[in-house]
Amino acid sequence: MTHTPVTHDLSKLWDLIKGTRFGMLTHRHEDGLHSHPLTTQNKHLDDDGRLYFFVPKNGEIARHLVHDASVNVAYANTDDDSYVSVTGHAKLIEDQALKESLFTTMAKAWFPEGAKDPNLGLLAVEISSADYWDVDETKVTQLFKMARAAVTGKPPTDLGEHGRVVMN
Repeated sequence: MTHTPVTHDLSKLWDLIKGTRFGMLTHRHEDGLHSHPLTTQNKHLDDDGRLYFFVPKNGEIARHLVHDASVNVAYANTDDDSYVSVTGHAKLIEDQALKESLFTTMAKAWFPEGAKDPNLGLLAVEISSADYWDVDETKVTQLFKMARAAVTGKPPTDLGEHGRVVMN
């Protein structure tokens, strides 16, 4: 894996996230770490570096983020061999216009009253930093390089790109 220098450019990060339907949001809980699959609601990623998710206002995530807003969102797209780990701070925000612009038919399954559902919370994750791994080799080439590494005892170093995005 080649390492890309640290950047503030969110475009590569969004290119990898946008094709992955679910992210696993991990937050602290009184008995350890808890993870939840959530659908990223963004249509794009603005320069502010926020990811948006819908969560129930009366749910576990909303209750625990009041005490500790530090989160991680992990994305894995095994079809494209791309992986993203986002570190950030989460908070519920009240922005009805944004809720309405992000709301989809799929979200209605969880929030039957639509974008005006009183239990619809808009969770904003402000990205602090993110690491990504983007494998650009075919599966056959990857297997060949891993087999060669197993025989030679030298780990493969040219399977793709590893990069880091840091905000501010």
